[in-house]
Amino acid sequence: MVVRMLEHIESEHYLHKAIKKGKNILAEGAQGTLLDIDFGSYPFVTSSNTIAAGACTGLGIAPNKIEEVFGIFKAYCTRVGSGPFPTELFDEVGEHMGKVGNEFGATTGRPRRCGWIDLPALKYAININGVTKLMMMKGDVLSGIDKIKVCTHYHFNGEKIDYLPFEANDGLTPIFEELKGWKEDLMSLEKLADAPKAFHDYIAYLERELETSISIISVGPDRKQTFFK
Repeated sequence: MVVRMLEHIESEHYLHKAIKKGKNILAEGAQGTLLDIDFGSYPFVTSSNTIAAGACTGLGIAPNKIEEVFGIFKAYCTRVGSGPFPTELFDEVGEHMGKVGNEFGATTGRPRRCGWIDLPALKYAININGVTKLMMMKGDVLSGIDKIKVCTHYHFNGEKIDYLPFEANDGLTPIFEELKGWKEDLMSLEKLADAPKAFHDYIAYLERELETSISIISVGPDRKQTFFK
């Protein structure tokens, strides 16, 4: 039996040297913002920091060395397992999202819960992470849905609010705006300009409400189905 020893490096020292040399460093976070142990929907969280600040605490990179933060989100919402999900769907539209989007946990294989996009939660994630650019995945999954809903506010404790409260585990009733859907199959697009107007309107609406540009848009799993805007 041959045993190969992994090379040991002082990772903080290695990264600091790379930064001084002007090297590009890409750090990928695991899971999602609302699973963060400090800023997630406790107790339905993981055991570590999943937000952008984890690059500092996990890699030893100073906060002022982070130049850009890319926020990756789906054109709709999903969640695996228990936890609050104000916009969750229990109808044929939710089933459509799960089936077309192949929404099953990568590790557990459990079906993901699906629902409409939640702007207060997404704004929270943008603010917590300091997102500079957004990337929208799975735009193709919404094809064939006549009316697309977007959660813009919540009813909470008798008030209408536009933010995600800390006590988000119960009592949030979503308030929706409705946008026109599209029937075209986006997976066959060769360039983003050929997408239907309703899809462009959806992107523009999200950018306006989130006050953050969406620079990358995906309409399928292939590299050719990812467009730079």
